[in-house]
Amino acid sequence: MNDHFSEIVLSVKNVTKKIGRKWIIHDVTFDVRKGEIFGFLGPNGAGKTTTIRMLVDLIKPTSGTIKVCGYDVNRQQEQALRHIGSIVENPEMYSFLTGWENLEHFARMQPGIDRQRIAEVVDIVRLERRIHDKVSTYSLGMRQRLGIAQALLGRPKLLILDEPTNGLDPKGIKEMRHFIQQLAEEGLAVFVSSHLLSEIQLLCDRVAIISGGRVLAVGEVDALISGSNDYVVWELKPAAQGKRILSGLEYCDIVEEPESVLDDNLLAGMSAEAIVTCISPEHTFRAVERLVASGVEVREVHRMNPTLEQLFLQMTEGESLE
Repeated sequence: MNDHFSEIVLSVKNVTKKIGRKWIIHDVTFDVRKGEIFGFLGPNGAGKTTTIRMLVDLIKPTSGTIKVCGYDVNRQQEQALRHIGSIVENPEMYSFLTGWENLEHFARMQPGIDRQRIAEVVDIVRLERRIHDKVSTYSLGMRQRLGIAQALLGRPKLLILDEPTNGLDPKGIKEMRHFIQQLAEEGLAVFVSSHLLSEIQLLCDRVAIISGGRVLAVGEVDALISGSNDYVVWELKPAAQGKRILSGLEYCDIVEEPESVLDDNLLAGMSAEAIVTCISPEHTFRAVERLVASGVEVREVHRMNPTLEQLFLQMTEGESLE
C-alpha cells in the first residue's frame, strides 16, 4: 500500500437516497484517498450504481454530503466534477471513428485539452499502435482502455470505474488490473465497483462492502479477512476419536458443513476425513497437545484465511453476489 494515503480525494458522509417511498441508500459513509484503489463491493441491486450516479451528480442524494477534493458535488458541481474522470456502465464510443478521433471529439467538450494531452493519455493506456484504427476493430479490452483514456483527458484526481472488467477474458482482466494499479501508483485515487470478489481482493487496498443499500464494513482487505472467523482444517488419525476430543473442547467449534465456510478450491484439497473447526490461533496449540496426549496422531493442521466471499456471506447471511 502506498505511503501517501493522507489526502482524502473523495468524502462520502451519511448519504441517503429515497425514490418515491422507498429508501434505496441508507446512511452510506466512506472516503477514498490519493493513490489508493478503493473497492465498492456488492451484489447487483445492492445500491452500487445508485451511489456512483450520486458521486458524479447524475442524481441528487436525499441527504448527506459528497465532496471531491473539498468541493461539494451538489453545491459546487463544476469545481467538483472537474476532478472526476468516470466510466459508468459501458463507455460510449463512436465505432466508425478512430480512437484518436473519439478522443479529439471528447477533448473539444473540455477546455485546455490539446493534442499533446491526447497523446499523453494514449501513451498512459498503451494504445499507441492502434489509436488511428477504427474503434469498430477494437477488442472489448481496448475499448475499455480507450474509455479510461477519455476519462483521464481532464487530469482528474479521482477515477471512477463501474465494473471495469465486465465481459473481459482472463488475460484482459489481468491487464486491466495491472493498468489500474499503475494509475494508483502515480497518485490517482481509483474507485472501482464490482460484484467479483476475487477481483476486488487482488486489486484493492481498501474495500466497502455494500448490501441492501447499506455499507456493512469498510477497511483494508487484509484486515477485514484476518478479522473474521478462524477456520482450521485437521487431518487426524483416528479421525473419529480426534473429532470427539475436539468437540469436547470449550474453545473449539466443529464446522459440520465445511462447504458453507470454505471455497471450492480448499474443499477439493481436503481428504474425506478432514475435520474443520473454528478455533483461535492461541487455542490451536492447546488443542494439538490435548490430541497428542490422548494418543491421536496429528498429521496436518492448516489455518484457512477466509476469502472476501465467505466474509460477504457471513455479513449478508448468505445473500448471493451473482
